[in-house]
Amino acid sequence: MTAHRLLLIEDDPDAAAIIIGTLTAEGFAVDWEQGAEGGLAAAARGGHAMILLDRMLGDSDGLEVLRAIRRIGAVVPVMVLSALSRSDNRTEGLETGADDYLGKPFDRGELVARVRALIRRTAAQPHGAVLLFGELELHVKSRVAYRAGKLLDLTPKEYDILQLLMTHAGDTVTREMLLREVWNLNFDPQTSVIDVNMSRLRGQLNQGFEGNVLETVRGVGFRLMGG
Repeated sequence: MTAHRLLLIEDDPDAAAIIIGTLTAEGFAVDWEQGAEGGLAAAARGGHAMILLDRMLGDSDGLEVLRAIRRIGAVVPVMVLSALSRSDNRTEGLETGADDYLGKPFDRGELVARVRALIRRTAAQPHGAVLLFGELELHVKSRVAYRAGKLLDLTPKEYDILQLLMTHAGDTVTREMLLREVWNLNFDPQTSVIDVNMSRLRGQLNQGFEGNVLETVRGVGFRLMGG
């Protein structure tokens, strides 16, 4: 079986050596880029199952690199690695478009487990599917969504949330499901990341329309309505 190829963008050679050694020992192939420019170029070339991105690069803010990765249309999952691991730091990283955020120093076993979980979740997505519900239309492969024919201007995270809601259209998606499926978290990080992203998504869904299609189920989660 062909090894999953990962891209590591990390300016510290010692940290990179530990990460590369840990992941290659588990059967992964790792391409290493030490700077933002090389990392972005490698991300644009594609071919990686996921990207591991240091937040504090020597020549750039890692979150700016993440924004650039999303601007060029790369939909590969990104895990941010950072010594900035407070709740607000994690929230900022996730809201910028990271699929996971792991604080340094980290347990090597946890790193491997999170990498595997992120790859597994991405591989399970039905790439050729078109999801339909009421006025909403979502194209999984191209990662675009429409309401009544109008293209929705969604961030990568807003798209991921909408895809989960569309997959369970009409049913309530709990906050626990959102944390697990969208942020790959099995615990509540005690941040406002869900509410902030849901508010933004609701704004995008309802902009220019009279009917609300995203309902908050108080104390439980959220569900789409067929308006």
